[in-house]
Amino acid sequence: MANVTMPTPVALAGGALCLLGGYLVGVVAGPDTEDTDTATVVSYDEDGQELCLSGDAAAEAPQSEDGELCGQWRRIDGGPDPEEGDQFRFATLSSDPGDAGDVTTLIYGDVVR
Repeated sequence: MANVTMPTPVALAGGALCLLGGYLVGVVAGPDTEDTDTATVVSYDEDGQELCLSGDAAAEAPQSEDGELCGQWRRIDGGPDPEEGDQFRFATLSSDPGDAGDVTTLIYGDVVR
């Protein structure tokens, strides 16, 4: 049996074509995430870093109550403080309730510019 080798440029072109195909399939068949994590600021208390959000994404969060998501805001960068009515892109993280039943919800995100 003889060994057959593929030229390096052909192998690189094939790999690039596979990566491009995978990217296109992911873009076309992947989830639409444009608005899934954006909500409207209802209130913000600067002293306690308490932020409340409303909207579809906030209402769908497991930590929301009566369509509002409230928690402690953790700033990602040095952007502006949120004001009522601002659009806010976010992600949440909640602590384990434990024996006391207290749940701390942390909201990470920033005002959409």
